[in-house]
Amino acid sequence: MARIQKKIRQERLKERLQTSPFSTDEDLAEYLQVSVQTIRLDRLELGIPELRERIKQMAEEARNKLQAIASTDVIGELIDLEVGKSGISIMTVTADMVLEKTQVARAHYIFAQANSLALAVVDAPAAVTGVANIKYKVPVRVGEKLVAKAEVVRKRGNKYFIWVKTRNDMEEVFRAKFIMVSLEHEGR
Repeated sequence: MARIQKKIRQERLKERLQTSPFSTDEDLAEYLQVSVQTIRLDRLELGIPELRERIKQMAEEARNKLQAIASTDVIGELIDLEVGKSGISIMTVTADMVLEKTQVARAHYIFAQANSLALAVVDAPAAVTGVANIKYKVPVRVGEKLVAKAEVVRKRGNKYFIWVKTRNDMEEVFRAKFIMVSLEHEGR
């Protein structure tokens, strides 16, 4: 009986990591109601790397798909990319990214993460930002990890309409609606 439970638990572990790839061992242990050590043993048995290694692998795969922007121009760490559809990047706010007086993150860092992610999802060899409608919702401080998710909601001609939502651990801190314009020549 314990063998069946172990197989079921391991299947649930794999399913959870498919839907929530950023889950820590502690998160997984709580979700499956087992010890952290059990999760680590299951991951080892299934050949699933630890969180840091999973993120590194995802980032490498995403960088290889880039078209409209060079990987060195992406602000934050690109960890998932489906060109023409969606993407995810992570950025941790460091001390050099905040205003000295208030210790709040400078707006241009948050915007740059979202804007470069929007460029990354464009399915074209080159593109520029045509329009950006942005909203800063909550102040961001040093040490916060920002996860930006971009989604192409419409494509019309050479224009891509992309929504980007950025969250910290607790809530949405920024959102943007971009119109990215492909620079590829007509008739290609």
